[in-house]
Amino acid sequence: MLDTNDGQTAGRLPVQTITGPQTLLFAASTGIIVTNLFAPQTLVGLIGPSLGAGAASVGLVAMATLLGYAAGLFFLVPMADLGENRALILRMLAAAALAAGIAALAPTTASLLIVLFILGAACSAIQILVPIAASMAPPGEAGRVIGDVMSGLMIGILLARPLASFIADAWGWRAFYGLSAAALTLLAIVLAFTLPRRWPQAKSSYGALIASLVGLLRDEPVLRRRALTAALVMAAFSLFWTAVALRLAQPPFGLGQRGIALFALVGAGGAVVTPLFGRAGDHGWTRPATIFCHLVLMGALALTAWVGSSQSGSSWTPLVLMGVSAVLLDIGVTGDQTLGRRAVNLLRPEARGRLNGLFVGIFFIGGAIGSLLAGIAWAWAGWPAVCAIGGAFGLVALLVDWIGGPE
Repeated sequence: MLDTNDGQTAGRLPVQTITGPQTLLFAASTGIIVTNLFAPQTLVGLIGPSLGAGAASVGLVAMATLLGYAAGLFFLVPMADLGENRALILRMLAAAALAAGIAALAPTTASLLIVLFILGAACSAIQILVPIAASMAPPGEAGRVIGDVMSGLMIGILLARPLASFIADAWGWRAFYGLSAAALTLLAIVLAFTLPRRWPQAKSSYGALIASLVGLLRDEPVLRRRALTAALVMAAFSLFWTAVALRLAQPPFGLGQRGIALFALVGAGGAVVTPLFGRAGDHGWTRPATIFCHLVLMGALALTAWVGSSQSGSSWTPLVLMGVSAVLLDIGVTGDQTLGRRAVNLLRPEARGRLNGLFVGIFFIGGAIGSLLAGIAWAWAGWPAVCAIGGAFGLVALLVDWIGGPE
C-alpha cells in the first residue's frame, strides 16, 4: 500500500496515480454515502406516523441528517489536513454504519434525531474522499478525475429519493436504514483493502485548523466566488426538487408516489455529463463553461415554468418536457459544482480538506435556503413563483461569474 501526499517528502513514497477502477470506486463510494443525506426527505411521511411524531418533529427528522452533515463539514473534514486520511475515512464509515443500524431500530423520535445527526456528520467522509482523488490525479487532469467522481456523487443525490421510496414502499422505512448500514459496512471493508494512504502536509493543532477556516475564506477569492455560485445553483436545485412533487401530483400530470419516484430517476440523467465539465476545466474553459451552466439552469426553469402552467389536456407531452427541464437543470447544477470543485482543489494542496469543507458547507447552506423557500413560494403563488425564484438564483449566479471575470 502506497502512502500518498501532494508531493514527495523525506522518507515517503511518491504519490500513487489514480487508475480507472480506483476512480470508479471513488465515484461509487460517494454515491453510496450521499444517499443517506437526502433519503429522509422522502421517508418523513412514513416515519412520523410510525413513531407518533407531530408535524414539527417530522420536519426535524428531515433536517437532522443535513445538520449533522454540515457539522461534519466544519468540524470533522478539517481533520483530513491533520492526520492520515484513510484511517479517518474508515472510522467515519464505521460510525455511519453503526448510526444507520441504530436508526433502523430507533424506538422514539428523539433517539432517531440523535442517530440521524451522527449519521449525517459521519457521511461528511465524502469530502475527504474527493480531495484524495484530486491529489492522485495526473498533472493537468484534476478536473477529469473530480468530474468522474462527482458523477457518482450527483447520481447518488438524484437517486436517493426514488431509491428510498421504493425500499420503503416494499419493506418500510426501517428497511432503508438497515440496508444502508449493510452497504456502508461493505464499503468500509472494500476501502480498507483498496484505499491508498494519504498523509497531509499540514503541521498544526486541530484548534488552529478550525480557526484557519476564516482565514482561508478571507484570503481565497476563488473559493468565495465558486462557493457563492455553487450555493446559488444548489438553492435553485433544492427549490425545484422540493416543490416538483407537489406540481406533479396536480393535473395534467396526476402522478402518485411511485410515479414521482420514477420521475426523479429521469433527473439522474443530467449527471452523465459531469465528467465533461471536469475536462472543460482542464482545457482552460472554466469561465465559458460556468456561464453555460448558469444559462442552461435559467433556460430549464423558464421551460418548466411554461410547461407547469398547463392545467388540462394530455399529460404525456407536458410530462416529457418537465423531464427535459429536470435533466437540463441538473446539468447546470452539476456542471457548476464540478468546475467549482476543480478550482477549489487546485488552490492549496496542503489545505484541501478545509477548502472542500468550506466549499460544500457554503453551498449546502444555499440548498437549505432553497428548500425553505420552496414551501413559502408554493403557498404564495404556486409553481410560477417557484420557477421565478429559481431563475433569479441562476441570474445572480451568472452576474457573480460575469463580474468576477477570469480566475
